[in-house]
Amino acid sequence: MKLAPVDQKAAQPVIEAPRAVLRPLRRSDAGLISLHTADERVARMTTSIPHPLPPGATEAFIARATDPKRVEDIWAMDGSAQGGAEVMGLISLERLDPNQAEIGYWVAPPYWNTGHASEAVAAMVAANPFGSATMFASVFQDNAASARVLVNCGFDYIGDAEAFSVARNATVPTWTYLRRMV
Repeated sequence: MKLAPVDQKAAQPVIEAPRAVLRPLRRSDAGLISLHTADERVARMTTSIPHPLPPGATEAFIARATDPKRVEDIWAMDGSAQGGAEVMGLISLERLDPNQAEIGYWVAPPYWNTGHASEAVAAMVAANPFGSATMFASVFQDNAASARVLVNCGFDYIGDAEAFSVARNATVPTWTYLRRMV
């Protein structure tokens, strides 16, 4: 059961990671988000990014992400303070119920295998902005790198499932992970 949208605008914190700041999205992020999500390799590893990316999709996504009545908080992995890009990827947290949240993320190909995803997930887990007792995550089974990120951040494998990928237009096998916070 998913919770009804709540006014979380003021509740979305800025979270420090070792080489990036996780910050709320802003309209000026649209160009880099569009650039990265238009890459089929990124879109195919997510459930919701279409490929090809339709005109206006990124702007609509940012509008939903910044709406005070949103149901999911989304942060940009911003490495600009350390000489990196303003958007190296995105990380999200969706409240599933008062004690559970689901974490999701993607990282742009130039930052693959650099540790940025692990640092962002670890920072999100440490911050635990919803005060969740557990966090869930799932990855497509052909994305072993993302599975390693979760394991490196203390998530335990709990089983197989499947999810629909818009970019693939298919149901894809997934691995599901759980992290107990307390």
